[in-house]
Amino acid sequence: MEPSAGFLSQLEAFFSDCVVDPLSALIFWDVAFWDGAGDDPGVQVPLVVLWLILGATYFTLRFRFVSIRAFRHAVDCVRGRYTRPDEAGEISHFQALSAALSATVGLGNIAGVAVAVGLGGPGAVFWMILAGFLGMSSKFAECTLGQRYRIEREDGHVSGGAMHYLRDGLAEMGLGRLGKVLAVVFAVMCIGGSFGGGNMFQSNQAFAQISSDAVLPILANTEGAVLFGLVLTLLVGVVIIGGIKRIGEVASALVPLMCTVYLLCGFWILLMHAGSIGTGLLTIVTAAFSWEAGAGGFVGVLIQGFRRAAFSNEAGTGSAAIVHAAAITDQPVREGMVALLEPFVDTLIVCTMTGLVLVVTGAHTAPEAGSGIQMTSWAFATVFPWFPIVLSFTAVLFAFSTMISWSYYGEQCWAQLFGIRSILGYKAVFLIFAWLGAIFQAQAVIDFGDMMILGMAFPNLIGVMLLSGKVKADLDAYMRRLRAGEFTRYR
Repeated sequence: MEPSAGFLSQLEAFFSDCVVDPLSALIFWDVAFWDGAGDDPGVQVPLVVLWLILGATYFTLRFRFVSIRAFRHAVDCVRGRYTRPDEAGEISHFQALSAALSATVGLGNIAGVAVAVGLGGPGAVFWMILAGFLGMSSKFAECTLGQRYRIEREDGHVSGGAMHYLRDGLAEMGLGRLGKVLAVVFAVMCIGGSFGGGNMFQSNQAFAQISSDAVLPILANTEGAVLFGLVLTLLVGVVIIGGIKRIGEVASALVPLMCTVYLLCGFWILLMHAGSIGTGLLTIVTAAFSWEAGAGGFVGVLIQGFRRAAFSNEAGTGSAAIVHAAAITDQPVREGMVALLEPFVDTLIVCTMTGLVLVVTGAHTAPEAGSGIQMTSWAFATVFPWFPIVLSFTAVLFAFSTMISWSYYGEQCWAQLFGIRSILGYKAVFLIFAWLGAIFQAQAVIDFGDMMILGMAFPNLIGVMLLSGKVKADLDAYMRRLRAGEFTRYR
């Protein structure tokens, strides 16, 4: 065992030094903002976060606040009121929305919000909400394009996403060479993200939760990790072998259950602290615009909120466009409208609930609350002493749902690069990584996967911005037809 362990350590160190560190320096390259307090830059903003913010703001203005104008219609579409049974596709609007949400609603909503509040203070919650609102327009644009340029593969399954609209959409504009390069870069990054952040990290964190002292400490050993990894891998395998239809079915059952349990507990805590809700909201808003720490402090709070929202809802990375391309519809704009609900649920509802609970319970200022998921667990345990157990099992479900959705994202990109006959090989590799993630924490691989997920935003947003004129033309035409009553309501 020693030589193997030593070899793995050396391999991970080599991978980190030669791959992860250079990519990290590129993707997370910091843009400096001077805080007015000295010669040194006061705030370092990761370029990828700035890129996501600029993209989301541009789309919100370009599409004239489509997130507000189309919100009610989006809800009607999810309810199936405009879906004809003879339309092309493989899954319903609701299943597509659930599958995409299952990839984003997870540990970031539980632990990530606490990290943002711990580093930036309560004001980070305000900027998180704003970022989520802006991100709704990014989701609309990329998922509309995902539907617009989807194809039917030779095996009869639908395939769509950034790897298609970057290649085919930009080719229509005479930018075929650029489109091919961006499509390949996106696909490679998506595959890397599916193995790391969408798989190994989820498996590792799920085991850490289930084997904690509050749940099943008997599993806190190598044998327990092997057993848990095998069971989780088997469950994931049963789902992903069935393809997008089974993933959609499972996600549409899991996501509402997970969100309902978590939100009901949160609502009850807020009810128990009803007298503090007004003060908590005031604290969040005033802290968001506080200049007590100077300009650098203000920008720092803003960036923490925007950064966490970007990590949480993945708006602008292009991942959700892959699953929304499989939705049953012949109106690409309609599916884009369905997709804009994802940041609303993920960030404006779930993340906001977490942030408000942290503030009204005083967890953000309690030294004994800890940080990350421990802070969230402590806050909920002030009302529900048993909640850490529920949170652990919920975290496992969150991780599981993320894994099945990201397996589909990676699979589609893999098929684009290596052909549909190699999909089974991808699934086998994905399941091996799922098992390994529970057994040991290959931090370099996990970091690599996280970077790949955020790195997808660079090629994706370049293409979406270039294609935004087509999206706007389609949106304007769709809204005219909707106002004229040309679309039939079926329910």
